[in-house]
Amino acid sequence: PRPSPAGGEGEKVVLPLYGDLPLSEQRRALLPDPQGRRKVVLATSIAETSLTIEGVRVVVDGGQSRTQQFDPASGLTRMVTGRVTQDAATQRAGRAGRTGPGVCYRLWSGRTQALLPAAQPPELLTADLAPLTLELAGWGTNDPAELPWLDAPPPARIQTARTLLRDLGALDEAGRLTPAGKRLLDFPTHPRLAHLLSGADDAALAADVAALLEERDPLPGGSGADLTERVEALRAWRAGDRTRGDAAVLERAERLSRQWRRLLKVQPDNAAPDPFAVGEVLALAYPERAALARENVTGTRKGRFLLAGGQGAALPEGDALAGAGALTVAHLDMTGAEGRIFLAAPLDPAWLRARATWQDTVRWDARTGTLLAQQELRLGALTLDTRPLRDVPAELKVKAVADAIRAEGLHLLNFSPAASAFRARVESLREWRGPHETEQEWPDLSDAGLLATLESWLGPQLERVRTRDDLARLDLLPALQALLPWNLTRELDERAPTHLTVPSGSRVRVEYRPGEAPILAVKLQELFGLADTPTVNGGRVPVLLHLLSPAGRPVQVTQDLRSFWNSSYFEVRKDLRGRYPKHPWPDDPWTHEPTRWTKKKMGS
Repeated sequence: PRPSPAGGEGEKVVLPLYGDLPLSEQRRALLPDPQGRRKVVLATSIAETSLTIEGVRVVVDGGQSRTQQFDPASGLTRMVTGRVTQDAATQRAGRAGRTGPGVCYRLWSGRTQALLPAAQPPELLTADLAPLTLELAGWGTNDPAELPWLDAPPPARIQTARTLLRDLGALDEAGRLTPAGKRLLDFPTHPRLAHLLSGADDAALAADVAALLEERDPLPGGSGADLTERVEALRAWRAGDRTRGDAAVLERAERLSRQWRRLLKVQPDNAAPDPFAVGEVLALAYPERAALARENVTGTRKGRFLLAGGQGAALPEGDALAGAGALTVAHLDMTGAEGRIFLAAPLDPAWLRARATWQDTVRWDARTGTLLAQQELRLGALTLDTRPLRDVPAELKVKAVADAIRAEGLHLLNFSPAASAFRARVESLREWRGPHETEQEWPDLSDAGLLATLESWLGPQLERVRTRDDLARLDLLPALQALLPWNLTRELDERAPTHLTVPSGSRVRVEYRPGEAPILAVKLQELFGLADTPTVNGGRVPVLLHLLSPAGRPVQVTQDLRSFWNSSYFEVRKDLRGRYPKHPWPDDPWTHEPTRWTKKKMGS
């Protein structure tokens, strides 16, 4: 370093500068050194804007940046360290030479500079919007979309915020502020923590828990997930024991706790906390993360829980909380199929029962294939107790079975050949309808159409269903036929007949396949002399002929019968008449009598 004008060569002073620094220490960093020494200021991003540090000639930029980011694991907004953006790096360089010539040293390559993001996205697009939504409701704005924004808040995030605020009792169903929500606005913090602070019976404990939730973990890695141990460490630190945990984190946590105690007008409590009390206080901030231990099935480890919000989560193997009957979870990673719990507190199951309500539940058990009807003591997705439900309303039965069919698929129903054929005929006519016909003329009997209207066409029969076997035994044809308006019954038979009469006199079944040509599988000899391919739908749709050998095996597929008699027939005749000599194979198929019999029977 160069010698300073008033000090000896190399004399310097190193000073920190960050937001939580006491004002007197910040002034030391900002103002010229009284002794004329050269200052080295180690600053956070606070130095990027709004501050001028006199005499700065050199900026060394490490390329890191601390920004606010919503943390789904904690449900709160936290400061996160990441790469600096190009606009922030330009702003930092401007600190050098603000009052005179200067230079900026960037500790990354020019190639890296080109790869840096141009700027941080607008905070409104990435932040947790629960605080904003609560503030707007306090101003009388129930719908943020009504306001003019430079960048409109994403509707999905607004909906998530509203759901949380309703769970906290801060908003009513219409999005209006409740008296409880108005009280939350008295606390300058996230609505979760405001609800914790305003609703806890033990205000001193609430102040400590809220402070710890806003800070980094004061205990070293591997200390376990129990928040109670963090409260104990904070209280021990406050009582003078500085050996438990990170002193800097605990100091910041105590500063926050002191702020909350002052607002709540309570004195600090350094006694060992009741673990269940910690869990109850925590549940005020995270009602959807109250969790019940899952039944420990043989072969599965302890420490697996179901959250009131419906998600599954597990503690790390061997965690001291693994044997708890219930928890409140604070920090949770839901990136996998089952979440990982990092911070929680034990909860008395009796506390859950006191807040649960009995609900009539009629649902389908997909594992056993049976209908369950019972009363359940529920808190969110948690079932704390059950008892049989008698006199089950028919509409609940129908809804439960219909929901099961929609979830598992229409294959739960057993469509008889007659029912399947009826569906295919109606669906084919829906596809063939002309421009003069309305879309609603023929009922929608597709899988999607039937699933969407299960209650209306199958409801009376679903009332009797108790098991998967009951479903398979349902006679579906009458229910399907009832969907066809009476005035279309004759038209169905005329335009999509079940059978066609062929020249031999036989009535042959037509196989309808929606989206494809209908199939008429018939022995070749029964069509001798017929020139035109048979049709359905009033002569507008030719069938696809599957011409069969005397043994019933397809020998030709065609929709042009005339062309077949004039050409392909002779190749077929050459191949088959040696194998089926008892059946007629005339030289002229146009003039031969059509028959389904052998030559001997024809003669007799």
